[in-house]
Amino acid sequence: MGAILFGTFVVLLVLGVPIGFVLALSSIGAMLASDYPIVVLSQRLFTALDSFPFMAIPLFMLAGSIMGHGGITKRIIDFALSIVGNIKGALGHVVATSGIMMGGISGSGVADTAALGSVMVPEMKKRKYDAGFSAALVAASGSIGLIIPPSIALIIYGVTTQSSIGDLFVAGIIPGVLIGLGFFVYSYFVAKRKNYPKEGKVSLKGVWTSFKRAAFALAMPVIIIVGIRGGAFTATEGGAIIAVYAFIISAFVYKEIKLKDLPKIFFDAALSTAIISTIIAATSLFGWLLSSEQIPQQITSTLLSITDNPILLLLIINLILLVVGMFLDSGPAIMLLAPILAPVAGSLGVDPVQFGLVMVINLTIGLLTPPVGTSMYVASNISGVPIMELSKKLLPFWLIMIAVLMLVTFVPEITTIFTK
Repeated sequence: MGAILFGTFVVLLVLGVPIGFVLALSSIGAMLASDYPIVVLSQRLFTALDSFPFMAIPLFMLAGSIMGHGGITKRIIDFALSIVGNIKGALGHVVATSGIMMGGISGSGVADTAALGSVMVPEMKKRKYDAGFSAALVAASGSIGLIIPPSIALIIYGVTTQSSIGDLFVAGIIPGVLIGLGFFVYSYFVAKRKNYPKEGKVSLKGVWTSFKRAAFALAMPVIIIVGIRGGAFTATEGGAIIAVYAFIISAFVYKEIKLKDLPKIFFDAALSTAIISTIIAATSLFGWLLSSEQIPQQITSTLLSITDNPILLLLIINLILLVVGMFLDSGPAIMLLAPILAPVAGSLGVDPVQFGLVMVINLTIGLLTPPVGTSMYVASNISGVPIMELSKKLLPFWLIMIAVLMLVTFVPEITTIFTK
């Protein structure tokens, strides 16, 4: 059965079939070949979505859709520019800074990449920034949204492993900021070498004015983290609160959303939710079959039999996740691998919250690597930079993220200092 399950999976993936259908069809093929009752199919698909914590995902999707139409991105970019405008290569620093700020709002690396790219890439082109560098910086900075709360990937990991979503949100702040600062420093050295321009003087009055305009948007991650960590509401309730909050400030404070915009906003959120729900349901079926055949236990035993050196084992796990991230998006990868690898990491004394960040950072790097680097393809489409050229320009950003990944892997306090 394992051979049929994985064989069909690989063949369909290579043929370019969407991942949700790959998981479902390979699972159905294995069930038919192994005489599993077909009624289990509908039961597992339904059970996967019949979960209160998973309701957080469509609610945050709705909040993100409202924000995308509500003028929030522009205000955050203006605030970032008011802080770093007098530094050489200011627009590059704006992208890195905005990636950190927006990561705490949308929860989606791909959405942040699209939002940043559509605004910043044309402006950087006007000022003669290298097109490959601009696209790479946008893709990498936008991907931080997968790490900084409220991250959809962290919600999926929390539900899959029964870990605290509030703790995962808090744990994601320091790694996300470190990665953003790394991008900022690299962007500075590129700007100095290429003599990219400044964008005006920084003044306290200008910073204060732009901060006031962006304050309602910047308050969102604070509301989410404080509310969940303080026990005021769950992650699911937080998604509902943020969706309502985003609508109120977008419609009545920023006045960027009209009544006629609501059908498109709801449709975009519903479409994104449907895609993720399909993947969740199919992954649950696939994972259930793996568990039934005790394949996770066999993989765990194999890994532990390779070496009993915890450092080497953690490096092997990171390598596995990096490779998987090249082929699978974060959602299905987490649901497939977290039940397998989290127990292995736990046996090495790794905190579940710490391992959640290890998984998510690895899979975030996957957003920036071919052949299935979603953020990379978004940045390529917006900028017109070919994938091969963009991959070369992304190399320094990969190295920065891997450096932070190693810190998170071997220095637990980076993720657990505020959760213990």
